[in-house]
Amino acid sequence: MPSPSTPFTPSPAILRLDNQVCFALYSASLAMTKLYKPLLDQIGLTYPQYLVMLVLWEQDGVTVSELGERLFLDSGTLTPLLKRLEAQGHIARLRDVQDERRVRITLTSQGRALRDQAEAIPPCVLQSSQCSIAELTALTTELKQLRDRLSEQR
Repeated sequence: MPSPSTPFTPSPAILRLDNQVCFALYSASLAMTKLYKPLLDQIGLTYPQYLVMLVLWEQDGVTVSELGERLFLDSGTLTPLLKRLEAQGHIARLRDVQDERRVRITLTSQGRALRDQAEAIPPCVLQSSQCSIAELTALTTELKQLRDRLSEQR
């Protein structure tokens, strides 16, 4: 800790909080999650549960490992999520008939019906963002490219 007589030198621009891409992503993620919360509360899902359901609405019957790869989540994180979705009646977890080591996740009729309610969410996000569809599409593309480049570094 500097003594009272040591002059304080402000951080260089490279260390300023508002110049950090990590903080811009983090704070935008917090704001986005805050926006989604009341929308998802209306359909009884948490944000991570919503992400699982989005994958299943695209492709029903994926394995737990496929779901984990798609969402960048490990099975230790996914398993409790899937158990809660199953308890809510939205999904079923079934052993794969060809390979009993794999568990397939399938939508129930209730889970499929939930998609109709969820369709109201993206327009609310679009309106709240005050961006055009083209702007959000471009931003999404850039963020995926950044994620992919950073993932290659590991």
